[in-house]
Parts: sequence; structure tokens; C-alpha cells
Amino acid sequence: MSDLDAYRSKAAAWLESMVPTYGKAARKGLSEADDLALARKYQKAKFDAGYAGINWPTEFGGQGKGHLEKVTFDTEEMKHGFPSFYFGISLGMPIPVLMQFGEDKAWVKERVLKALQGEEIWCQLFSEPAGGSDLAGLRTKAEPDGNGWKINGQKVWTSWAHYSDYGVIVVRTDPNVPKHKGLTYFWVDMKAPGVTVRPIKLVGGDSHVNEVFFDDVKIGDDHRMSPVGGGFAVAIATLMIERYVATDSAGFGPHLDLFVELAKDTELNGKPAIEDGRIRQQIARNYAMRSGLQSITARAMAMMQAGMTPGPEGSLNKLVAVRSRQKLSELAIDLQGSDGFTYDDHASQKEDWTSSWINAPTGRIAGGSDETLLNTIAEKILGLPQDHRPDKGVPFNQIPA
Repeated sequence: MSDLDAYRSKAAAWLESMVPTYGKAARKGLSEADDLALARKYQKAKFDAGYAGINWPTEFGGQGKGHLEKVTFDTEEMKHGFPSFYFGISLGMPIPVLMQFGEDKAWVKERVLKALQGEEIWCQLFSEPAGGSDLAGLRTKAEPDGNGWKINGQKVWTSWAHYSDYGVIVVRTDPNVPKHKGLTYFWVDMKAPGVTVRPIKLVGGDSHVNEVFFDDVKIGDDHRMSPVGGGFAVAIATLMIERYVATDSAGFGPHLDLFVELAKDTELNGKPAIEDGRIRQQIARNYAMRSGLQSITARAMAMMQAGMTPGPEGSLNKLVAVRSRQKLSELAIDLQGSDGFTYDDHASQKEDWTSSWINAPTGRIAGGSDETLLNTIAEKILGLPQDHRPDKGVPFNQIPA
């Protein structure tokens, strides 16, 4: 048995022991507040057992293991419906960026330990009403204020902002230079005076995303995580992490096994649907596609383990996975006939085909829209010429709004 197999079986056994207290059945019927309280306890249990920060440096409270161990654990964890998603953004992007770019190491270490134990949650304040896919087009501004800065503007689609203690934010500090050049990256206290968070109700029924307003929010220069005007590079580093951390070959929808079960249990023309050639073809295509995406992720993880930076292939993961999830969910609903119309807004997108389908468009926008990803694939992977960009090299305040 390889070391990784031994790690997997040990992790699987521990996770199995957590199911009665924190698994899907234990969470059924809980309010979001009670579910979050349970999630914090589960995150602490993970930390105590050595399964939080698996591939993070030991100096920050991590386990110092490789990315392969992290993916192995995550794969096993996914099977049981644990409430780990509250911390997905926090531990996925802002905290790794804080470890890399935060100046005050003692303060950073304290934040990392609290986040790893589920005590504190971080959010990522990027998208804006007029600058979603075009991150460099953002308009929230920070102006010098004494020894620090004053932030004014609005962010939108910020996941878990209503539960967050801190956030990382990209703002415009110089409107007189081209749009990519005038941005600076900070962290901000989400409980500071002038920060207002308003949840947005999604079509699927939940409200985990928010609008966030900043009205004369004062921060010190010690909140700055990039050189003044050098924020775009740190933002891109964050998004590169996101394309690999926030990756799932199922597009964060139901596992393919669930579709196979459905096809066995559903009749089509008087026979089990699994016997229909068209259905078998869809299962085969999805299996091949998901295996290909998992290979891209495994290669990226191996590159990270070797100290290399993975390339833009992560864009393929997100683009293909969520699109295929949407199509497969639609087919599953069609197979169920009128039963496919029953909708439970508390059902998990990973287990319920209707919930998966109705929430899929959100997944196709979040973390980079299809159009943005197609551009990245065309330019960075296929080497095609860039789109015409009329705002290239133009000072931001001279771009028509």
C-alpha cells in the first residue's frame, strides 16, 4: 500500500466517525445559523485531528503535506455532506493570499489559526456592479487619508460576506493611469464603521452572496498587501488559486454515480433507461470528460508540489465542468418527467438534479464567466491573438463610462 493510499484510508475512517455528528442526516432541518454553528465545531474537529491546512506550511499551523494529500482528503470528505462550504472561500483564496502577501507575520499567523479552526471567516471583495468579468474596470476607490486610506464604493456577489470577519479587497487608488495600473490590494475589517452588507436572494432560494457598500471606511496603510498601484498582480495570483482550489469535475453538481442510479431506477420506453444507447452514451461522455478534468487538476497539483506555478488550464476545468453539469442535470430532470418539477430550495446542489440545474447559471458566472474563460483559453492556451481592447493604455478616468 502506498503512502497516499494509507493516508486515504486513515482519512476515510476518521471522516466516517464524524458522520453521525456532522454529516448530511445530522444537518437536516437546521436553520442556517445552527448549521454554521455546527460547521464551526466540525472545522475545529478537523483542525484538532490534523485535517485542516493539510498542504499549508507548519509555521502557519498547517500540516506541511502535499497537494495530493489535500485533494485525497477533499475527495473523501465530499461523500458525506459535511458543512465545510462556509469556509471554502475563506480557506481557499483570502487566507493563502494573506500568508503570501501579508506583512505582519505574527498578526497573519493569528488570523490563519483562527480561520483554520473555524473561528473567523474571510471573504473576497472583487466583483462590482460595473466590473464583474472585467476586474480591472472596478470603480471602488481608496484615497489617501492621514497615514492611511479611505474607501468608498460598492462590491457585489461577495460570498459569505454576511458572516465574514475580514475580507481582501482590490480598489482603485489612481484613476489617472491605465486601468490595470491604478489598483491596490488591501485587507479590510468587515465590522468597521461604514461597511454595510446586504444579502441577495438567489433564484435557488439561498442568500449566500451579498452586496457590500463602503462609505468612508478608514484603514491603515498596514492593511495594504501590494505595492500602491500593484494590486492587479496580487488579484491575478488570487484568481489563479481560485481556478484550481475551487475545482470539481462535477461542476459542484451531483456525482455521476447518482445519474447512473437514476437511469437504473427510471423507465424509458418500457425498459430501464440505463439500457438506452443514448443514455449510455451520455454517461460515457461525462465519465471521459470528468476524468480528463481530474487529470488536468492532478497535473496542476503536481506542478505546485514541485514549486512550479500551474498554467491557465484551470480555466478549462471551470468552463467545461459547470456547462456539462447543467446539461446532465437537464437530462436527469427530463428522465424523471413530471417528478422532475418538484423543487426543494433546501436540497443540496450535489444531490438533487433540479436544485443543481436551477443553480448552475450562478456557477457559470461566479469565478469568471464563460466568456472570460473562453478568452483566457483562446489567448493563453491556444495562442490566438488578443481581442481588440479600445481601453488599452488609456487612463482610467478617460474611458467612457
